Amino acid sequence: MYDLVIRGGTVFDGLGSDGIEADVAVADGLVVEVGRITGSGRRTVDATGRFVTPGFIDGHTHLDAQLFWDPYAGSLADHGVTSAVMGNCGFTLAPGSEDQADLILRSIERAEDMSRAAIHQGVPWTWTEFPAYLDAVAALPKAMNIGAQIGHSALRAAVMGERAFTEPASGDDLRRMATAVREAVAAGALGFSTSRSHAHVTTAGAPVASRIASWSEVTALVMAMTEQGAGIFQLAPERPTDPAAVADYQERLQRLAVASGRPVTFMVGGQEEQLAVVDGVVAGGGTGTGQVHVRGFENVFGFTTRLPFDRLPLWGTLRSAPLAEQRARLRDPELRRRLAAEAGSGRYGPAVGAEVRAPRFDQIMVIDDRDGPEVSVAAIGRARSTSPVDVMIELALSTDFEQLFRQPISETSPERVLAALRHPNTVIAASDSGAHISQILDSNIPTYFLSHWVREQEQFGWSEAIHMLTGRPASVWGLAGRGVLAPGAHADLVVFDPATIGCGVPKVVRDLPDGSPRLAQAATGIDATFVSGQLVMSDGRPTGATPGGLLRGGSTLRRSP
Repeated sequence: MYDLVIRGGTVFDGLGSDGIEADVAVADGLVVEVGRITGSGRRTVDATGRFVTPGFIDGHTHLDAQLFWDPYAGSLADHGVTSAVMGNCGFTLAPGSEDQADLILRSIERAEDMSRAAIHQGVPWTWTEFPAYLDAVAALPKAMNIGAQIGHSALRAAVMGERAFTEPASGDDLRRMATAVREAVAAGALGFSTSRSHAHVTTAGAPVASRIASWSEVTALVMAMTEQGAGIFQLAPERPTDPAAVADYQERLQRLAVASGRPVTFMVGGQEEQLAVVDGVVAGGGTGTGQVHVRGFENVFGFTTRLPFDRLPLWGTLRSAPLAEQRARLRDPELRRRLAAEAGSGRYGPAVGAEVRAPRFDQIMVIDDRDGPEVSVAAIGRARSTSPVDVMIELALSTDFEQLFRQPISETSPERVLAALRHPNTVIAASDSGAHISQILDSNIPTYFLSHWVREQEQFGWSEAIHMLTGRPASVWGLAGRGVLAPGAHADLVVFDPATIGCGVPKVVRDLPDGSPRLAQAATGIDATFVSGQLVMSDGRPTGATPGGLLRGGSTLRRSP
């Protein structure tokens, strides 16, 4: 008898082949047969009219802390993700002792919008070296498989202390960091990550630790992976605008990719100049992959998270009060008039990373569950002969502050997004799940991609799209036996209705250890998600099962107890 039989669905192998009507049998966490299956299973799923695919893979997350209190990784499990990679952009919780935690968190808390208090309350810091951290992650109950990279900012802080934020590494510092990278990769880290991005700053506005490093330091640490013969190099890239600086950056990255022999990957969004850098790496003989989103980056916000106006004086005073007091004060017409005036003429200052941007009222959309296009607060204000701010306040009050809004972070046209998705050297990987948890909401990338670009816009066929979410990222990160549905593969599977798969309405929950808010969103149309053959999500509800393993790198990636 099999552990699981899924009958009558359209089965996609994750490699780009057309779907076939077939049954799938699972035993001991592996797919053992695909075809017409006569044997019975301890659990049987009727997948008639449904698609059966490999589980989706998310290569760009920051779940390093969240996993310690949230085995379902926020909303990732809701949207069919069964394997994820964390430790991106140089931000990790290891190496480093508990005594060094505050130094490590200095690079994380603003750049990634992670609550220092939540981490201190929710993470039992039992490690000093990265291999021990991997063991701690392996021991956690998890509803998905997790791979981890060693991060440059944490590594600098652990080795250099306060000097990590102000000084170049000494020869001894560099030797110790290179040893730590080798040990991490030998223990199963998927790679080494760093940040060169000016968007990554501390709460004081200073560069995070990795940004102090010279390129020669970065080179030495990537070459340490070469000595191990394993590991991917991920970075938050430099984004120069001067043509000479762009050419210099491209040449440096190309030389490093070729000399090290290590694959290079970084987020490009839909930016043509970053796609050109990827192409330059590949043309020079290296392996390079750009990580892309399935839409433009956007903030999601409301009165229970952070508003664009919160950094203005009058608004700041209001927003520092409890919500009940805000509700009472917002019923004062004169205060609302003054708030609207300040919102329209206030000095917002710069926002970095995924922080909520200054308002552009014609682009602030009201999120609701109605069919049809969303409407901006500016359009509603014109129809009601009132200000957009008053519209936002009234919607908030009428929904007990549950109303949420969205606004683009950057100007990325659908055409540029589509071009990046079709680019031969890109992979879908941009959720940032575990970071920016009260600023953006991109755990829905798989379901948005399938509902919008495949079903509604018909820009991709189902087999190609499923490959882009499964087999393609598995190949980029070297996840053997993942992202494919075939005998011998790990039984990470999703059963969904192609006619209804999509995204639910976002909401705010307060389930962090310190009570801080995070954005959450359910999916629609997903009947079941399995990890290693065990049902982890059923009709949008978690089952409580936590069969996920640690994806350790090397010549063969394996689940680790």
